[in-house]
Amino acid sequence: MIPDKLKQTDQNIIELLRDRLSLQATSELPSPEEQLAYIAPQLAQAGIPECVWASIINSHAITTQSSKVNNVKPMQITIIGGLGRMGRFFTQQLLAAGHNVSILENDDWQYADQLLNQVDLVLISVPIERTVDVIKRAAKYLTPTTAICDITSIKTQPVAAMLAHHPGPVIGLHPMFGPNIKSFNQQKVVVCPGRENHYFQWFLDFIKSQGGELIVCTPEEHDQMMVIIQATQHFSRFSLGVFLAQARVDIERSLSMSSPSYRQEIDIVKRLFAQNPNLCIDIMLATEERCQEIRFLAETYSRLATLVEKRDRAGLIQEFETAQTFFTEEKTHLKRASQFGKNIPQAVSLGLYEQSLPTQATKI
Repeated sequence: MIPDKLKQTDQNIIELLRDRLSLQATSELPSPEEQLAYIAPQLAQAGIPECVWASIINSHAITTQSSKVNNVKPMQITIIGGLGRMGRFFTQQLLAAGHNVSILENDDWQYADQLLNQVDLVLISVPIERTVDVIKRAAKYLTPTTAICDITSIKTQPVAAMLAHHPGPVIGLHPMFGPNIKSFNQQKVVVCPGRENHYFQWFLDFIKSQGGELIVCTPEEHDQMMVIIQATQHFSRFSLGVFLAQARVDIERSLSMSSPSYRQEIDIVKRLFAQNPNLCIDIMLATEERCQEIRFLAETYSRLATLVEKRDRAGLIQEFETAQTFFTEEKTHLKRASQFGKNIPQAVSLGLYEQSLPTQATKI
């Protein structure tokens, strides 16, 4: 039997959640991150984990956004590579939202005219090394009003190829998550505008309605950031995994006496090696810049390993303090940027973002 006190507490929570939903639906509230930062001290004092509050904030955001897009008309969409793992994710999400989704795989090009000619959106979800060739091939079948986008982890070449070979709406997307994710909730998607961005507003609104976060940037900035965010991180964890395998480390035994940070790192490494090896290798080898930066990281490892081998305590401390200064300065810079950002209204529509990309790119 449920105690009366619990019933009354639950009733109070329901009423407060109703009030919060109403406020969120009628007001322009700060981002979930700002809301969480504001309430964090009170949560800590009350002994409530931040993840509990984050779940409430993000669930409210999804509920509010969903109510705004429920009446969107069904779109005709073809996903090239829709049977791949990430392609299946987008297929499932769009079908669940009531859109009509067709799939074009490598053996289906004889049907390309009917699959690509009269659709609202063509989404390209193929391996990195095939993306530009698929863009060129697909563009021949598109009408000038068909929107085309890719979801590859590099953006400069695919966006340039779409602009060069298709005169209509173009955008580049990069989902910052793997295909094992079940929804867009609390996931980031990088958006690189190309041409006639308003054609994609329904799609971006859909991602936001499911709790996704959109980050807008140029293809060039995206690729620069991904060298660090993806390529060097993959190499670092790839190297650790190879080392652990060579050393025949008893992972389960090590986890039994490990720190939380070690368990988290091992979990990330395990997820990396649970993937198709081609995905990991393609991310590291995608561009010459990525290969060069990985080489620089490996040289850094070698330099630091030499200091360890020589037991050069002073040299290691100097390296530590140099990095320490960098992160201290970066923390100060981020704090100032955060304060500055509070005075700038957020642009929720891509129509407010004017990208300085050329309307016609040089053909690849």
